[in-house]
Amino acid sequence: MDALRVYGELGLGSRLKRMSDYLMKETQIVYDYFSIDFDPYLFPIFKTISDKKGITNSEIGNALQFSQPAITQALHKLNAKGLILYKNDKLDKRRKHILLSKKGKSSIKILKPIWMCIEEILKEYTDEPSSSLIEHLNKFENKLNSSRFSQRVIEKIKLETNYGLRIISYDNKYAKDFYNLNIEWLNSFFHVEAYDEEVLSKPQEYIINKGGHIFFAILNNQIVGTVALMPIGNKGIFELTKMAVTPKERGKKIGQQIIQYCIDYAKSMGLPKLVLYSNKTLENAVYLYRKYGFMEVPIELDSPYLRSDIKMELLL
Repeated sequence: MDALRVYGELGLGSRLKRMSDYLMKETQIVYDYFSIDFDPYLFPIFKTISDKKGITNSEIGNALQFSQPAITQALHKLNAKGLILYKNDKLDKRRKHILLSKKGKSSIKILKPIWMCIEEILKEYTDEPSSSLIEHLNKFENKLNSSRFSQRVIEKIKLETNYGLRIISYDNKYAKDFYNLNIEWLNSFFHVEAYDEEVLSKPQEYIINKGGHIFFAILNNQIVGTVALMPIGNKGIFELTKMAVTPKERGKKIGQQIIQYCIDYAKSMGLPKLVLYSNKTLENAVYLYRKYGFMEVPIELDSPYLRSDIKMELLL
């Protein structure tokens, strides 16, 4: 018998504390499973700092309604982990702004997909209608007791986020992967043109040596995708091209991560725009390009690809 349930509203505070402790413990198990050095108790303050370009101690207090000692303690821990840094206000040197450090920004990219999965599981556990808060807590706890919360989150992360996916730059040892991935894709949807064969078999000569870039997506120490940014003309414009994902990994949003990586990389290079060539029969691909901001523009009569019937560009 659960005595806190029997106590009803009188046991509400203790019951919420018990539930909070359980969720914190389970979330820590998730972080440990993925070798992430983070404390779930630091989440509210770390997330609040990440949402701002600079925030003060008192502003954090106003936003979260936490006590100043609690905020100070959390900031000490975040600072000790190297996740935040302090900058003096330009007008008032006594006033310090708190920002994410370089390590903090990297950590946010790692943590966000995990937080999304945790949030989705919690929504799933709490979406049943109830006539009172106590009834709602009963249903929520029943869900928590039916299976380990941490295991549900870990399974969801592994299934949906490709956690651990890395994107690396070109190395000659991956030249064969670049060729094979693209040849497989072309044979699946079109056919290999002479221009494709020439470029794919000599990536160093046609792309790298001309100032281009080739990237590979690695998951579980296996090459699962590739893409290239190939310079065209002499106006600093690059073509996003030669993107392919191995068949068994398609449908896992790897292509989206590759596209976003290329966009971010192009912006860091200060490029004016990216262009790409595709075919309207590839509806999912064209939809994905539009999702990332690419707009259709007139295609040249002498397009380098016979199969292309659509040209798109993204202004950066």
